[in-house]
Amino acid sequence: MASIQEVAREAGVSTATVSRVINNHPFVSDKSRQSVEKAIRKLNYEPNMMGRNLRTSSTNMLLVLLPSISNPFYSKILQGIQDTARRKGYYILVCETDASSEIQSFFINTAKQQLAAGIISLDPSLDLEDVLLPQLQDGYPIIQCGDSPQNDTIPYVSIDNAMAAYKAVKYLLATGHTRIALITASDDFRYATARHEGYMKALAESGIQPREEWISRGEVDYEGGRLAMQKLLTLDELPTAVFAIGDIMAIGALKAIREAGLHTPSDIAVIGFDNIPFSNMTTPTLTTVSQPMYDMGCSAAQMMIDKLNQKEKTIKSLILSHELIIRESTEL
Repeated sequence: MASIQEVAREAGVSTATVSRVINNHPFVSDKSRQSVEKAIRKLNYEPNMMGRNLRTSSTNMLLVLLPSISNPFYSKILQGIQDTARRKGYYILVCETDASSEIQSFFINTAKQQLAAGIISLDPSLDLEDVLLPQLQDGYPIIQCGDSPQNDTIPYVSIDNAMAAYKAVKYLLATGHTRIALITASDDFRYATARHEGYMKALAESGIQPREEWISRGEVDYEGGRLAMQKLLTLDELPTAVFAIGDIMAIGALKAIREAGLHTPSDIAVIGFDNIPFSNMTTPTLTTVSQPMYDMGCSAAQMMIDKLNQKEKTIKSLILSHELIIRESTEL
């Protein structure tokens, strides 16, 4: 790759002149500008954008943090972020954190070096208040997408997770189930806590005392759901229905039920959460709470761009709608 010095020699100008042309500086003669542009084309020169960002303190790159690229829940959100960003002249850098504080800090340091104009966090494990904010300069734009952060000053895009879970469990109650188990994750995830609260509220309103042994926790993935369901299947009295806080976990639960020689929904009904594409491909197809994932991504990107362009001094959080999708896993 050609260097800026080679471009300067080819054009017969100084490297400072080449730099001014690249950065659209007004005080460059037409003759020098044409010579530099001709040399750039001839040598196929590409400016070092990272270096340029450091010098100008500006970039059109948005940093998107997510815990795992393998979870299909994030794919539609990413598509929405990318589509909106591109239309507005921005690009995204997707970084997988694996929910690791060390990796999170590495990418946050990247943002500190002005290599990203702002951060859109899809990582619910990222402690925005104690980890992220202290490491960034005051006013650095951050948007949380898919969950609500503990810090109320950080705008976010999400749904009403507690209400969505409440409606899902109320549906199970309305169809005659009273022994309803919960497959959930760590309380470190605010969305998991909110969905747990919705589950508890629905049972309490129906006069049902929640049983601790019917609450099974696991990792937020297929294997985590399968193992959590296996624990429930060891109980003396089995639940007749299960509400899982994510479709990936619900699909794992379906597998465990089949492995035990039981059937869904005749033996145990299952409801998931998210409406990922796989939820309509399972056997039986999965009843689930649908989140507007693509719209969440679009909204998060637009909020970020509005903040960067100072169209809005204060960005308000956005709660989008949700829908319960009834499929075979709960219909007898």
